[in-house]
Formats: sequence, C-alpha cells, structure tokens
Amino acid sequence: MTRTLIALTFAASALALGACGSTMEQRAATGAVAGAVVAGPVGAAVGGAAGAAVSRTQGED
Repeated sequence: MTRTLIALTFAASALALGACGSTMEQRAATGAVAGAVVAGPVGAAVGGAAGAAVSRTQGED
C-alpha cells in the first residue's frame, strides 16, 4: 500500500513537470525525463506524451 502511494505521488509529479518549459520540445523532454526517473522506459513515453499534450492544449507549436 505504501509503495503504491509513493508511486502515485511520483507519477503525479512527473505529469506536473510535463508542463515545464516554453516550447513543445522542452515540455516533452522534461516530462520524459521525469517519467523515466519514476517508471523507466514506460514512464518516459507517458511523460513525453503528457508534455506534448500540455503544449497542444495551450495552443503552442
């Protein structure tokens, strides 16, 4: 149970960090690095996608 809560906390942090940066590439890279730290290669893919999605929703190219 404790490990699950810790993992969820880190996952939420990774998604939040996906919004850091001023361009789509920076946001995707930040999200990918944070995701890789939390969950390895799968986390990198999810974090990168989250960073790219944030840029798309904010209307930046």
